[in-house]
Amino acid sequence: MTETAKHRAGDTFVEGDPYVLDAAKIQDPPKGWRASMRLLGPGMITSAAIVGSGELITATTLGAQVGFMLLWLVFVSTFVKVAVQIELARWTISTGKPALFGYDLVPPRIFKRGWISYLSVLMVLQFVTSQAGVIATSGLALSILMPVLGPPASTASIGFWVALLVIAAVAIHIANRYSIVERVSTVLVVLVTAAAVVLVFGIQATPFAWDGADVGSGLTFQLALGAVGVAISMFGLTGVGAGEVTSYSFWCVEKGYAAWTGPNDGSEAWATRARGWISVMKMDAWVAWVVYTISTAAFYVLGAAVLHPQGLVPEGSEVLTTISRIFSDTLGPWAGVAFLVFAAITLYKTILANVPSLSRLTVAAFAIFGAFDWSDATRRARWLRIMMVVMPVLWGLLGVVVNAPLALILIGGTLNAFYLIAVAIATVYLSFTQTDRRIKDGKVTTVYLVVSAIAIVAVGVFGLVNLF
Repeated sequence: MTETAKHRAGDTFVEGDPYVLDAAKIQDPPKGWRASMRLLGPGMITSAAIVGSGELITATTLGAQVGFMLLWLVFVSTFVKVAVQIELARWTISTGKPALFGYDLVPPRIFKRGWISYLSVLMVLQFVTSQAGVIATSGLALSILMPVLGPPASTASIGFWVALLVIAAVAIHIANRYSIVERVSTVLVVLVTAAAVVLVFGIQATPFAWDGADVGSGLTFQLALGAVGVAISMFGLTGVGAGEVTSYSFWCVEKGYAAWTGPNDGSEAWATRARGWISVMKMDAWVAWVVYTISTAAFYVLGAAVLHPQGLVPEGSEVLTTISRIFSDTLGPWAGVAFLVFAAITLYKTILANVPSLSRLTVAAFAIFGAFDWSDATRRARWLRIMMVVMPVLWGLLGVVVNAPLALILIGGTLNAFYLIAVAIATVYLSFTQTDRRIKDGKVTTVYLVVSAIAIVAVGVFGLVNLF
């Protein structure tokens, strides 16, 4: 958060504290898609957080359960949420405030705090459960490759690898620098997405090859009643969830979009700059959408093509061992090993992206309830460093002790779907009451937002009814 740069000079980070809007930081937005592409970044962090548990575990498991039938849900789930993501980021760029502070403005207010702020407790619970499942599964993949202190599935061996992963995550992020988060995320997202595509086309050389008819059958908007629970969890975990939508607003600020726009002085010059930087943000969000949608679809196809025909619906962590065994049996031992390495990296990438992302959400929630003044950059940085140690340690402990990664991930996904209800409501409220009309898009975008919000609320409510 102390990165200094001006994009005209070729760098891509804002000067000074990005959460302070100062006229001295104002920069004109780039012109043309090539110049804009050089200033993307927040979406890659979001993609790194997304392409992990929801894809490798939940999407693959859903594909195994119902085959190609729900492939359409991949595209609907990811596409629906982008409208909320963009609209929240629009408000953030115009105010310089992360989305969590916008949620606090949504009535009714309870004891001087917006009602959604109290739901932050639920959001933190979702972080803990889902990320515990992710880091435990990543540790399991490494344990299968190289058992230590016991058999591959033993608590001791998984615990050893999880401890190393926790230490590495803390070491990478303790500096608390946006540039590190963006660069690490971008490299890992490119590698994992490319590997996922290779993996899906690689099964064409096995008895589990898929064809165009399979894909076509999955795009007919069917729904299997027996898979409703997993489908709801998939909706919560694939694409941008509540955590990713909210944390994206922090990254848009730290990238510099808000600071370069400057404080809203009511002038047309400000509105022009805001529209320009919002255009960059929208390109960033849609590029990220393409990346994580491709990855999600790839993992779903893997489950539908390989596991479903055999009647294999993995429970717990068996999705890793089952798919690994299929590759090793058909292509040779090296292929099974390659898959486990890929799985470990894919899952751990989510942890690396979520340590700084979810720490920011948690610390901002503390600030909203008066723990400290968010505008105090020194105290903010201190709180963030503490949380970026506490978070991964807590995730690791829970993941090893419970030792039920899929259950933890599904619980987190379900909670995420519920919290998305509040996020969707807040986004619509901020869009219609708080966002400067001069920087909003046309009626089509408004309809897209409202329809997306209604869909998110409907799925969340249905999930709640189905759960109980």
